[in-house]
Amino acid sequence: MLSSSPLRVFTSSGTPFRSCSAALITRRKFRNYATQAKIPVNIVEVGPRDGLQNEKGVIPVDVKVELIEKLALAGCNNIEAGSFVSPKWVPQMAGTGEIISRMHRLPDVHYAVLVPNQKGLDGLLSVLNTYNSSPDSESVPPPSDEISVFTAATDAFTRANLNTSIAESLVKMAPMVRAALDKGLRVRGYVSVAIACPYTGQVDYKKVREVSRELLEMGCYEVSLGDTVGRGTPSQVAEMLEEVKKDVPVEKLAGHFHDTFGTAVANVFTALEHGVRTIDSSVGGLGGCPYSPGATGNVATEDVLYALQGSKYGITGTEYGKGTIDLDQITEIGWWISEKLGRESVSRAGRALRAKKIRDAEMAKDGEVRAKL
Repeated sequence: MLSSSPLRVFTSSGTPFRSCSAALITRRKFRNYATQAKIPVNIVEVGPRDGLQNEKGVIPVDVKVELIEKLALAGCNNIEAGSFVSPKWVPQMAGTGEIISRMHRLPDVHYAVLVPNQKGLDGLLSVLNTYNSSPDSESVPPPSDEISVFTAATDAFTRANLNTSIAESLVKMAPMVRAALDKGLRVRGYVSVAIACPYTGQVDYKKVREVSRELLEMGCYEVSLGDTVGRGTPSQVAEMLEEVKKDVPVEKLAGHFHDTFGTAVANVFTALEHGVRTIDSSVGGLGGCPYSPGATGNVATEDVLYALQGSKYGITGTEYGKGTIDLDQITEIGWWISEKLGRESVSRAGRALRAKKIRDAEMAKDGEVRAKL
């Protein structure tokens, strides 16, 4: 029991500091987010597309199909499954039509594909036409219900990626977006190099704002702003978002951060604090960009899930992840696909959680051995 007599408080040198009543000493109060309603955050899992597109070795179709299926069963409700691009330019995206046709598709999961041009959209529509004419169309979700379109915030990057200028890319994109919307597809837009460009350096955030506005006016339901090079810092992300928000509702924006300089998770939190509610991430930290020299992987899904634990934010997911995305399952998937690629997962949280799991298993085994002695 605490004494009611005055409490003597001493400095590090042993001299009296001050006299106070014990009743005046109170515990620090911390906000307990666990008991409060969470702010919902959506995760767009881009590993199967953005994560794998820069791999050098050939990845079998079966592995890609299994990756997408595993992610859906872990609770991911938005998965970018592939891209209808020319295999000549992005070999790893070959076979996307076969992949989305073969994969077991779950209800309440959006399976998006990236299409760079009308030819890419035609490829997807051909797959959907085959699906619509099959008996499965009455009981099985379609291979895809969403396309992703993209441009950039600098002409230099757009020319390297699409062989055209920003303005020309938007002109070509508009009829493709209209055609997709007419077919009942959702359309999501990307603005690459929203912070820095590998060819021209610092980006004019006014251009990011202008391009984002045009994509929304075109019919995109959301625009993902990409720190494609991974050079962005929290202060730069904040400045960029404040500029874009002058013309674009923040609820229509998503954050897409690469982790080249180790700032991706910090940038995720900055985006969330500025009102963004959708984050792109990649299982195992897979990724890179064939048109962005030096860029490393996307922010790892494991790192985002781990960092948001205990915060005021809650990850949304499907019933398979019990309403969220299962961190343990995502960690295992990150290691599984990394091993298929011949390396370890680059996710910091994934490595630590995997090491803990192995250590706990070894300790449990040692305990069983001692119990038998």
